[in-house]
Amino acid sequence: MRPRVPGTQKSRATAPSRTKAARKTGRRHPLATVALLAIGLGLTGGAYAAFTTTTASADTASVQTASQSQIAQGEKLFQANCATCHGMDAQGTVNAPTLIGVGAAAVDFQVGTGRMPMQMQGPQAEQKPVQFSDADVAALAAYVASLAPGPSVPEQKYLDGKGDAAAGAELFRINCAMCHNVAGAGGALTEGKFAPPLTGVSAKHIYEAMITGPQNMPVFNDLNISPQGKADIITYLKYIQNNPSPGGFELGSLGPVAEGLFLWIFGLGAIVALTVWITAKSN
Repeated sequence: MRPRVPGTQKSRATAPSRTKAARKTGRRHPLATVALLAIGLGLTGGAYAAFTTTTASADTASVQTASQSQIAQGEKLFQANCATCHGMDAQGTVNAPTLIGVGAAAVDFQVGTGRMPMQMQGPQAEQKPVQFSDADVAALAAYVASLAPGPSVPEQKYLDGKGDAAAGAELFRINCAMCHNVAGAGGALTEGKFAPPLTGVSAKHIYEAMITGPQNMPVFNDLNISPQGKADIITYLKYIQNNPSPGGFELGSLGPVAEGLFLWIFGLGAIVALTVWITAKSN
């Protein structure tokens, strides 16, 4: 027989009670935090994948709406007018970037505003008279969209200017005013580049610029600014364009620096001229 070790039975008897006590203290397994993080990352990744798949499916569906004849016509126009810089297969060259994946919206904006084809190489493509008809622009956009999914031409419901102008003003001040000026008057950038004024620009081209990021402009996809947010920005821009400044002569809406310079040059200049004239009269 084994000798009875004092306290053994007591230790065995108290083991379950110790387990219960440990459970009551709320201690978790050391790997519990890792498991929770893994579950959270998995759910986030799955949600993002589902969203991007839905977006890609929508872009693919928009491509399928274009007829094969329209795509063929766009390919002919592309090879005749764009392939010199972008390559015969739109893969890009040393002179121009690839167009694979830019979508119909980028083509509709660049060609529809006359920026493409470029007249000459420079810091950025400037707006000029459009060289193609609306049908040809649509054909070029359909052809480029058929190469790979990308941003599509926006729906008309976001372009009617019936959004929330106040919300659009806030979004514009946060995301756009540092380059385009709070009144959309445009402004200078570096190395000869500039943010163009937004007065007179169509709602469709404003929306397309936000989702494609032409020139130095960043891309504002639907995760950055929702489609309704973009519609609100368009509403704000159209509101300030159609309503005169309540403060009188706005001096091109260039901001307080330009207004202060105007005051210093013309205001103080007028005072000096008046002083000289009074002095001359008294003599």
